[in-house]
Amino acid sequence: MPNPWTGKGNPYSRNEVLERLHNTLGRNEPIIVGGAGTGISAKFIEQGGADLIIIYSSGRFRMAGHGSIAGMMGYGDANAIAMEIGEFEVLPVVDEIPVICGVHASDPRRRMWHFLGQVQDMGFSGINNFPTHTIIDGNFRQSLEETGMGVQKEIDCVNLASRMNMFSIVYVATPEEAKKMAQAGADVIVAHVGCTVGGSIGVTDATCSLDAAAIQTQAIIEGGKAGRKDVIYLSHGGPICTPADAAYINEKTDTVGFVGASSLERLAVESSLVDLTREFKSIPVARKR
Repeated sequence: MPNPWTGKGNPYSRNEVLERLHNTLGRNEPIIVGGAGTGISAKFIEQGGADLIIIYSSGRFRMAGHGSIAGMMGYGDANAIAMEIGEFEVLPVVDEIPVICGVHASDPRRRMWHFLGQVQDMGFSGINNFPTHTIIDGNFRQSLEETGMGVQKEIDCVNLASRMNMFSIVYVATPEEAKKMAQAGADVIVAHVGCTVGGSIGVTDATCSLDAAAIQTQAIIEGGKAGRKDVIYLSHGGPICTPADAAYINEKTDTVGFVGASSLERLAVESSLVDLTREFKSIPVARKR
């Protein structure tokens, strides 16, 4: 349904977003979700046929030439960054594709029920849990959990969004997290298997093989199924960075699509700008007398 004030889509209700996704699957097409850190990225991800766009704080750092992991650090207010990108860059230029807001749910300064209302009012059609503490481990993760800034805050936020009739697409890294997110009402669960490999600022050794990613992804899916049966599952991260990689994961697991951020906007820009600049540098120049 178009927005009555703009004639365009955003914001969509939870049911409207889900209907779009199920229509995609009904056409035997994969669900493809693109992360956008700039308006130009969002504009052309939509033209490429993506089903959803997610705005993350990491997108700003990624498109400024830094590793996406910078979005997990205290280099800025992640919630404010996502809202700013949405208001001034992405929402004004997309046509009708649903745009999802990355929400840092464990921010202790925010009343999440109030902030999610602002997300809706801005025109977003749902939320994603990013920055997500699901991909943090070790002593730092334990400290976050013990001081009330753990993953449960993200689960609580998803449950709140569900009660507010907001669509949610969430990252998880373990089967138990998937189960809890499904029980909380998550509509789409994304199996996060690590930072994306490749390119100028992707990880190299801090990842797993594609086969290991498939095993980890399916284990996460089985965890989610134990929580609720009607969840959609997508893959993301680690060695899954090309269409062929995503197709392999779809073949080996119960995923029905892929979420690409670095693997869409960053890798596309890196390769195309290098090639085009080199092409310009190779043009002939007539010697002037």
